[in-house]
Amino acid sequence: MGNKDEFYTLKGYQINETGGLTTAMEDYLEMICRMAEENKGVRTGELSKKLHVKPPSATKMIQQLNRAGYIQAEKYGFVHLTEKGWEAGRYLLYRHEVIRRFLCTLNKSLDQLEQVEKIEHFLDRITVENLDVLTKFLNNEIDHW
Repeated sequence: MGNKDEFYTLKGYQINETGGLTTAMEDYLEMICRMAEENKGVRTGELSKKLHVKPPSATKMIQQLNRAGYIQAEKYGFVHLTEKGWEAGRYLLYRHEVIRRFLCTLNKSLDQLEQVEKIEHFLDRITVENLDVLTKFLNNEIDHW
């Protein structure tokens, strides 16, 4: 996006920030990465169960992520992250965890999943990194802010 004084729709800002990933694509990619890191084979059916969507919806998104170069999908088989997919997916997991820790600290709670899922797509990388530092400071994990 060009000039910082120009206005865009929310979707316009999001697509610019994420390099073309929609919020739905981020959700799927984050879950695929989470499952892959747990050494679970990622299949469309299991992915749809984890995200509480119908299998045809998961299939459609897998096709989109495949075309975008984030995954390689075997027909009726496993989904594998590409290098690009791993890089993006690991960041999405990091972002999720930073926001979760921050909200749990702020709200003195152990469960902030719904809040995290609702807001994680709207924070840019620098904000997430600063939230990480702030949360560590608030939890006395570092002695400077």
